[in-house]
Amino acid sequence: MLESLLVVAQQVGILFALMAVGFLCNRTKLLSETVVRGMVDLLVLVVTPCLIVHAFERPFEVRLLAGLGWALGAAIGVHLLGILASFCIRHGDKRRESVLRFAVIFSNAGFMGIPLEYALLGNDGVFYGAVYVTVFNLVCWSYGLVIMAGGMRDVRARTLFVNPGSIGIACGLPFFLFSCHLPPVLDEPVRMMADLNTPVAMIVIGWYLAAASFRPALACRAAYLAGLLRLIVIPSVVLCVIWLCNPAEPAMAAATVVAASAPVAALTTMFAARYERDVAVSVGLVSITTLLSIITMPPLVGCAMWLFGLR
Repeated sequence: MLESLLVVAQQVGILFALMAVGFLCNRTKLLSETVVRGMVDLLVLVVTPCLIVHAFERPFEVRLLAGLGWALGAAIGVHLLGILASFCIRHGDKRRESVLRFAVIFSNAGFMGIPLEYALLGNDGVFYGAVYVTVFNLVCWSYGLVIMAGGMRDVRARTLFVNPGSIGIACGLPFFLFSCHLPPVLDEPVRMMADLNTPVAMIVIGWYLAAASFRPALACRAAYLAGLLRLIVIPSVVLCVIWLCNPAEPAMAAATVVAASAPVAALTTMFAARYERDVAVSVGLVSITTLLSIITMPPLVGCAMWLFGLR
């Protein structure tokens, strides 16, 4: 158990060291906001799909296909649990309540989860983590929009199914099903782009942390409950349920716990700004939970690695 905890703590520490680079880039004005926005676009639109395609370039195995089914069911279950837990949030200001409920449901499974899954589990982590991100996008652009926009008017089928995670799986799944690879002249660039995922994502998060204000979130009592649900309650329940289900694929189980234990999704702030919700609280909550995750993620993920026999 201790060994698993130390391994996870080391990997989380590495991620935060990369965040520190982004923090310094902000403080020293080395990277402007325009450049960082371009890095986000590169990460979301190019790097993430390449990472997923690279992870799916593997020989077909029935156990892995079954693991994908398990991963899909687990991801749906985690989001349903988040939706149920979000009803614990009550606030007189509906603009703020929408942000807090959204924050409970959606973790930073893409920017924070995928890099840690890759660091701990290699391509297996991304293989299963990509399924979680796809479900995240489906729920986020449907139920998440209902919460933030206050209705169904902005829900679009195109947005639901045409996103980087879905595109990455759609492109990568045939390589797995037919046990084939890209030709070397394309495979190597895809691999090299995939390798950019962790450093670019962490530098971007660090840059935004440097510009964040914690005060609005710290002054909101309901934000404490939202953070507790997001960082501790939901991932703890997920860990216990998956352990009781005793899945045959340990990497799938661990990857799901990583995604479920990630801090509040960065998309919370984007949606808050777009739909005129409480942006200040969203920024503070994303930032605070990201910093606190260096404390909460190692014991949760380390316990998962130990229970599922991965360390």
